[in-house]
Amino acid sequence: MSMSNVNMIQSLNWALHDAMEADDNVILFGEEIADPEGGGIVKISAGLSTKFGSRVRSTPISEMGFMGAAVGAAVAGMKPVVEIMLMNFVAVCMDQITNHAAKLRFMSGGQTSVPMVIRTMTGSGFQNGGQHSDFLEAWFCHTPGIKVVMPSNAADAYGLLRSAIDDPDPVLFVDYLNNYWTPSAPPTRGEKIPLGKARIHGAGTDVTVIGYSRSMLDIPPVAEKLAKEGISVEVIDLRTVSPLDMDTILTSVKKTGRCVVVHEAVKSFGVGAEVSSRIHESLFKELKAPVQRVASNDSPVPYAPPLEAAFLYSHADIEAAIRKTLA
Repeated sequence: MSMSNVNMIQSLNWALHDAMEADDNVILFGEEIADPEGGGIVKISAGLSTKFGSRVRSTPISEMGFMGAAVGAAVAGMKPVVEIMLMNFVAVCMDQITNHAAKLRFMSGGQTSVPMVIRTMTGSGFQNGGQHSDFLEAWFCHTPGIKVVMPSNAADAYGLLRSAIDDPDPVLFVDYLNNYWTPSAPPTRGEKIPLGKARIHGAGTDVTVIGYSRSMLDIPPVAEKLAKEGISVEVIDLRTVSPLDMDTILTSVKKTGRCVVVHEAVKSFGVGAEVSSRIHESLFKELKAPVQRVASNDSPVPYAPPLEAAFLYSHADIEAAIRKTLA
């Protein structure tokens, strides 16, 4: 892999290294993240304990325990970055996250901040089964006090993680598994991307398609295919799912008059529903068609490959939704 193209594993490693080098208060917790155990399940923290010593702590298999320790460390002035191996495992420590980390600033009248990052990963398509593959971002978007970040490429992952570590409030930072090994443009070391700011990937005039994380691997090929037919698609990568960058979203949809929202999480009660509702509330008279949602089926993620493929949306589903708005 050339330095002109890096993957998300490398960029996240750089982000953690650079943040720890810049601030002695940044510490890492997680299962098997120190070098003797290999730097984590996909090697994101490889080499960091060798350089930074006890600031990188491999923990027991006790999400409740080390998440509680991280909340306490954050209140005491540290900046913990906690790795939860797979997103489903946040269920084990939801009390620490939603009742303590998310609420302490509010319950202390703004006197106590909780500057911590919860890093986790997920994604279907890897035969990890229903208890290891869910996208649960809507849980946390529905929890005031937590920001939710879901990058789709290496450069964004670096800049967003640096900003998440600097943020005075808790941030859930979610990686999509397949993005780990997908080469993309490298980050600029030291450059931070503000949280809550979406990115437009190519301007368009006929329809706005909004996605994040995994869907940003799937939307551009569909947009390129439709461009050959003269259909102009404007693609928005949310990057931060909560808070939403509604200024960018509404400006785009007001221009195109049509919108499709795509995400890997199941369709019901998801981020797509929230985005769609806000667009309809703000731009009802400007819309040329109802907002369409493309998402996975309302089911636990199956294990068998054919069923897992049927669970997930397809490129054809995205194309069909776009064509429906144009009809």
